[in-house]
Amino acid sequence: MATGAGDGKTMSRPAVFLDRDGAITREVDYLRDVKQLRLLPRAAAAIREFNQSGYAVVIVSNQSGIARGLLTEDDLARIHAVMLARLARHGARLDAIYYCPHLPDATVAAYRKRCACRKPAPGMLRRAARELDLDLARSYVIGDRARDLEPGRQLGCATVLVRTGYGAQEAEAWRGPWRPDHTAATLAAAVTWVLGRTTL
Repeated sequence: MATGAGDGKTMSRPAVFLDRDGAITREVDYLRDVKQLRLLPRAAAAIREFNQSGYAVVIVSNQSGIARGLLTEDDLARIHAVMLARLARHGARLDAIYYCPHLPDATVAAYRKRCACRKPAPGMLRRAARELDLDLARSYVIGDRARDLEPGRQLGCATVLVRTGYGAQEAEAWRGPWRPDHTAATLAAAVTWVLGRTTL
């Protein structure tokens, strides 16, 4: 799923790392069937704006439903194929999709492990930066939960909490030594903030 590694002659480009459920798609608690897939209003248009502005757009998503036996990796691939097709109809594209299928107490033994990729660990962002030649210092992480944003905080990305999905309750109950750099009502509102503060 990686595209366009740098050749050392051009500057690494920044990325927007997006959580999937609750930020791009409607939160349904373990999306396991294409019939459940719904893009959030204006999510495709927001991704298109990032595309047009020169950002790599990368999904980083925990998919523990696989470890729980609720769906297979083939099921997930079908869901993502439909999602990509729907985004494409609106002129939007993703540069890559990274997901973590693991869980320490997984029902499916093959996925039972403590890994470096399950958010809030930063493994998926590190891998994307390496494979896609991304500049993390100029990148953004957008999601609806603190655990979505934590990898970005660890790696020096700016963080945006969206109030869709679980975001509204996360914003109200936020505790801890740090806060997101910005809170936006939707992904479309997050685009406005990001593009208003950066020039590529």
